[in-house]
Amino acid sequence: MNREKELKREIIDIGKRLYDFRLVAARGGNLSARIENDLILITSSGSSLGELQEENILKVDLSSSKEVKGLTTEFPLHSLIYQSFPAKRIIHCHPPLVNAYYAVYEKLESITFENRLFLGEVPQVRQETPAITQPEKVIEALKTNNIVVIKNHGVVCMSDSFNDAFYLIEELEEAVKMAGLARILSKEKPNIFEEELKKTLKESSKSYTMFSREHILTIVKLINQDEAFLSKAKELGLTAQVAIKLDGDNTFKFNFQEGRIKRVDFDDNAPFVISGGSEAWRLIFEGRLDPFVATTQGKLKLKGELGKLSRWYVPFTRMFSLFKEVKIQ
Repeated sequence: MNREKELKREIIDIGKRLYDFRLVAARGGNLSARIENDLILITSSGSSLGELQEENILKVDLSSSKEVKGLTTEFPLHSLIYQSFPAKRIIHCHPPLVNAYYAVYEKLESITFENRLFLGEVPQVRQETPAITQPEKVIEALKTNNIVVIKNHGVVCMSDSFNDAFYLIEELEEAVKMAGLARILSKEKPNIFEEELKKTLKESSKSYTMFSREHILTIVKLINQDEAFLSKAKELGLTAQVAIKLDGDNTFKFNFQEGRIKRVDFDDNAPFVISGGSEAWRLIFEGRLDPFVATTQGKLKLKGELGKLSRWYVPFTRMFSLFKEVKIQ
């Protein structure tokens, strides 16, 4: 079986799976897969994802201006995602509970640690037409999360595999189900994570070059003065070495001892190393990208076991929230 035929089978299988899980209905949604470089496969206009046949899947060269008959109206979105990211698979579907929740609320309040770890804050964008006619808004949102909600329309998810994209969509559908039920069962209580973030901090008026020594050491000073972080870190016995690394540039290793950063070294000789490019780190320092989510979604790389690092999830979440309090240029 050649590569193209294998990918068509993947698309048919995931389409049926989405339909069976009621994450898509009737003739809604579309799927695509990158064959290589600018060559992709994409489901045709009007096809039902639950009943796909090979003839419903079109091959398109993104570098060619030649028009392909039967293209979905969402082709410009798929095309721009592939041109903007190294994604290999894209799912666009219409999960009913996600659509219902985000029609009423602007933001999802995480109920479980799993939601927070794998989904983070899911961005929502608005479109003024039934089809996505402003794909650049979706591209900007995808920089912060691999899954994006289109208000009153559905979700778009990109990944290296259909399975990973499917799991994110399934996780989001389950998360809004829990959030909706929690609102019914009790008064609308604020998210426990948001409560911590509401504690006011004294911001410095000075701005720093990102990943400069002055920048990171100012953050360290802020962390070591923050009672919310220190109390939780001490309670959980945070003693470890964790390094953050800008690809091709600076590395800073935090030496935690019973919750406090006792020393900062400038190497990546540590059990846990979080690394990534400047665009991802800028989003993190601006508070627009959760480092845990960035790691689980592949926007950052982690050396070390996420399971071991996540035992200190609460203090690290607080620590990462402090990053944005130090302004970058």
